[in-house]
Amino acid sequence: MIPIVTPTEMAAVDAAATEPVDVLIRRAAGAVAAEAVSMLGGTYGRRVVVVAGKGNNGNDGRVAARLLARDGVRAVVLDAGELPPAMPQADLYLDAAFGTGFRGTWDPPPQPMAPVLAVDIPSGISGLTGDAAGSPWHAARTVTFAALKPGLVQADGPGHSGEVVVADIGLDVSVASGWLVESGDVAAWVPSRAADDHKWRHAVWVVAGSAGMQGAGWLCARSAGRADASYVRASSPGLEHPDAPREAVGTGLPASGWGREVADGAARFGAVVVGPGIGLASHVRDELEAVVRSGVPVVLDADALRAVGQEPLAATTSAGDTPTVVMTPHDGEYESLMGREPGADRFAAARAAAAHHGCIVLLKGPTTVVADPGGSVYAVRSGDARLATAGSGDVLSGIIGAHLAAGAQPLRGAAAAAYLHGVAGRVAGEHGVLAGDIAEVIGDARSLLADPAAPG
Repeated sequence: MIPIVTPTEMAAVDAAATEPVDVLIRRAAGAVAAEAVSMLGGTYGRRVVVVAGKGNNGNDGRVAARLLARDGVRAVVLDAGELPPAMPQADLYLDAAFGTGFRGTWDPPPQPMAPVLAVDIPSGISGLTGDAAGSPWHAARTVTFAALKPGLVQADGPGHSGEVVVADIGLDVSVASGWLVESGDVAAWVPSRAADDHKWRHAVWVVAGSAGMQGAGWLCARSAGRADASYVRASSPGLEHPDAPREAVGTGLPASGWGREVADGAARFGAVVVGPGIGLASHVRDELEAVVRSGVPVVLDADALRAVGQEPLAATTSAGDTPTVVMTPHDGEYESLMGREPGADRFAAARAAAAHHGCIVLLKGPTTVVADPGGSVYAVRSGDARLATAGSGDVLSGIIGAHLAAGAQPLRGAAAAAYLHGVAGRVAGEHGVLAGDIAEVIGDARSLLADPAAPG
């Protein structure tokens, strides 16, 4: 994991530093200068233009310019408030105009032809939300200090930041309550099968689908099996013979009262997944209350989230400090749960929903954000547009169910599932990827995660 701190948290980190500000600036500038030399491929005859603002971000750029000049680079510093209509020619541009606390908009001269190295965050990108204000430059690389900032991993931030390098300048970022998930985290967070395992040890019960909506349940059950669930039961309320993958066991459930039936049989399972395609009948919320009261880890998705609505399930809010329910909303389902859209600050949105509903909330998006009621947040960026296909969310729910059944801690198990889901989308192909294709390659994707060069 890589720590993520908000601009407010970073200000507190800076204030608590034991070293003087000028020492920290020299360290930061040294890291910037080193990355600049790397990008330049040397120093002799190279020309660098530094755009420097008034704050510490600008000071980092000015000191970096002096360090580069000492090594033979022709470094020119321009005031961010007095830039010419077009930038002078250079081999590299250092964007040290504004940092994570910038407010307003930034409209610099047009994007230069040579690469841009951003200091801490590209100027004009919100350090909190990642939204671009004005027409910020696109950096080829960004050197950020001590920890990532939320704006570097969401919204416009990733597209403007290029490769992000986190430089250690001796600051204590243990206050971080957010982290970016990395490849190696998945293997560490999801227990593998033991030598003496049997089929009931990692069993998942999928309650999904209904008449005319059988595909959702099939995809969810299939992905649970591909994600290492050792036994999958697939049931659809109101259907005696649900459509299930060959390897899953299809069982009937009544059209109403199924929640109590699932709760009564849930003890043999490591997790229950409920929601995709079950419909929005008026009694569904009561059924969900019964399932959640079983005490078995539960994943709620799709129709289950709309059935819950804004009033938390009593069974989730009474679970104390160890939530075992995972909700997986996209933006529309989030609005059903909270009565408002997530807004620009998606970290805060996921935290708010998790605290309100007393459970783990996985807010889907280009950056998936997973939060617990205590405010811990994991960000996942392994996926891309290939996940934006019908049924992809059903596949994700099945993976989460398999991870919980394996004994993963719910927050980390859900985050690991989101990461694996993204990698599987890439493994499935470049074009024409369907949700079923993603489900089929989950095992291959997990095998790739042992490779340090794995996607994501």
